[in-house]
Amino acid sequence: MANLLLAVIYIAFISLGLPDAVLGAAWPTMSGDLHAPISWAGGISMTISAGTIVSALLSDRMTLRFGAGKVTAVSVALTAFALFGFSISPNYWMLLLFAIPYGLGAGGVDAALNNYVAIHYESRHMSWLHAMWGLGTLLGPYIMASALGAGHGWAWGYRTISILQVVLTAVLVLSLPLWKARKTVEPQRTSETSSVQSAQSEQSEGETADRRKPLGIRGVLAIRGAREILVMFFCYSALESTAMLWASSYMALGKGIDKTTAAMWGSLFCIGITVGRLASGFLTMKLNDPAMIRLGQALVLTGIVIMLLPLPHNIGTIAGLMVIGLGCAPIYPCVIHSTPAYFGEDKSQAIVGMQMACAYVGSMCMPPLFGLIAQHVSVNLFPFYLVVFLALMVAMHETLRRKCGDRAAA
Repeated sequence: MANLLLAVIYIAFISLGLPDAVLGAAWPTMSGDLHAPISWAGGISMTISAGTIVSALLSDRMTLRFGAGKVTAVSVALTAFALFGFSISPNYWMLLLFAIPYGLGAGGVDAALNNYVAIHYESRHMSWLHAMWGLGTLLGPYIMASALGAGHGWAWGYRTISILQVVLTAVLVLSLPLWKARKTVEPQRTSETSSVQSAQSEQSEGETADRRKPLGIRGVLAIRGAREILVMFFCYSALESTAMLWASSYMALGKGIDKTTAAMWGSLFCIGITVGRLASGFLTMKLNDPAMIRLGQALVLTGIVIMLLPLPHNIGTIAGLMVIGLGCAPIYPCVIHSTPAYFGEDKSQAIVGMQMACAYVGSMCMPPLFGLIAQHVSVNLFPFYLVVFLALMVAMHETLRRKCGDRAAA
């Protein structure tokens, strides 16, 4: 039963990633059809992120009341509804309206599943599950590019993805009994967090209501090391979402690549994330979470440098995007997986919820900011924009290790 539930969670992660990279791939075409300036993609991204912030902050209460399974199923259904709404939107303002349920659904899935997996499954599963998210982000732009290439338009791209989300919702609804059965199964933890599990094993079966009350924003911020990990999530999400949203526009407007080709090549970033997370699952058997995070940060820097090299036929742009994706691959899942080890399982849901909220603040604010830079200055500043967030993320991670490294020592 536990293995069957794990398979369902893998499917849920695919559904979480499926629509995430579609807007960036479709926007060069959508902006012309809807007579919207290029920077207005940031408004849609901002609205989606605002919804995810709300649902992430409420995730602890919602999961306690309804369970992770129900929260996940309802959240995927919300995204299916929103994506169908995108497909029938006649103007930009309707897209903004449907972006609200899209964001609420995405945040509900993200916060509930990430904490559930961090507590109950090993680090390799966290990496592989996020690889399934990467698979979803790869399939989404491919579906959109296929619809554009066939002359069906971006509306049919969104409609196809909406249908797939409906199917995934049905699978999740049918799986609800498995989530209840999973409560009786002992959590699986890696050696990195086994000491935390041992210290709390006596409490895990009889967890009190007081322990499960949300800490609140002030309570989380008062924990040593919490601010650093929250800033890390902000920076990582800002970097990833900016790359995902603006890579195709950077290639089309900055490098002169055909729009349809740019939409397909924009998926190279997501290919890098997907391949990287599949590999990370194996690497976590040898390297601990902090080492994986540092490796990822080094690869992101390498990819940005490659993008800046004056190579012919846009080879540097194409290769650099993929390497940046490879670098992003281990960072997000390894930071989440280490959260119970740093702060304890009794605090992990509240902290993970705050982490998701900070990540979504980065997604909400930073891609639109680059949109303004692209419109009023130059889209060619794209690689330098990514460097700023990488540098701050590295600084916060090293500070976190100095403050709390002993808690999560391998």
